[in-house]
Amino acid sequence: MKDEEAADLFGALSNADRLKVIRALVDAGPSGMTAGTLAEKINASPSRASFHLSALFEAGFILRERRSRSLVYQVDFVRIAALLNFLMEGCCMGDDTLKSCCNF
Repeated sequence: MKDEEAADLFGALSNADRLKVIRALVDAGPSGMTAGTLAEKINASPSRASFHLSALFEAGFILRERRSRSLVYQVDFVRIAALLNFLMEGCCMGDDTLKSCCNF
């Protein structure tokens, strides 16, 4: 991951409600949740939740899948792991022995 891509991702996360969305979707795991359920979980109006879901989808943090008449949102765990690896790649000055503390 390049610096510019990481900066864009952090920009998408620079909102408390979006962090709540990500955390709720992480908790939901691979089954994900609908926008309405997510709105209730983060205590937001459906339109506000949809606004944040759209921003996170555009940034590539979440995936959406149509199931019957509903859209179900899921975290893109691969994308989040890539961002975490970007942050931690220089951990402990690259020493593999020291770096094991981070589990990355």
